[in-house]
Amino acid sequence: MEVRKPKKNTTTVPNFNVLQDTEPAAPRAHELPTCLLCVCLSGSVYCEEVTPEMSAVPALPKETAYLYARFNKIRKIRNQDFANMATIKRIDLTGNLISEIEDGAFSKLPDLEELTLAENRLTKLPMLPGKLVSFNANFNRLRTQGVKATAFKKLTRLTYLYLGNNELAAVPQLPESLHVVHLHNNKISTITDETFCKGNTSHYIRTNMAEVRLDGNPVTLSEHPNSFICLQSLPIGWYN
Repeated sequence: MEVRKPKKNTTTVPNFNVLQDTEPAAPRAHELPTCLLCVCLSGSVYCEEVTPEMSAVPALPKETAYLYARFNKIRKIRNQDFANMATIKRIDLTGNLISEIEDGAFSKLPDLEELTLAENRLTKLPMLPGKLVSFNANFNRLRTQGVKATAFKKLTRLTYLYLGNNELAAVPQLPESLHVVHLHNNKISTITDETFCKGNTSHYIRTNMAEVRLDGNPVTLSEHPNSFICLQSLPIGWYN
């Protein structure tokens, strides 16, 4: 009787080290569809604290009206980031690492009304669109040489302007439409009779202006008694 030898076990044992080395790398934020990373809902896009890290503005759906991309790692805003976004009305980029904005990034957004760039690293501002109602750049590194004196003058609908906690040494020209302006905790050391009022007339009253903050600046308000004569209320805050 013939005795057959058992066959050798030829099953291949997987090499887990090889498999691990060949696994595809996790996709980066810019490689994924925006509405997979973010929440897209009825014209609003919410991209807050995105994982993996979001270091640039994502490609937005054409119908986007409201973008909230707060608390990410966005470093730069490019002209093409909002190109052809005719429907966008509000952009909130609070709490990123933005240190540069190309000059045309926002200027061609015809319906943009609210722009928030608070808590970033900006030293200068780009051109701003003419229909802005609210602009917030609190807690940046803005300097006078980076903010044109006329940067806000032609924004005839601007109602709320927040520039607190920056490094501004002078007050830019303020449009008549302003209700609230915050300039606290800057480096403003002097103001004039023309900063808020019109020094050549005592009949001018700035009826829209309801709230001014200048506290935390080296300016001594008592040395400029005529600088606020046109306002219906004095600047709020603590002063020496």
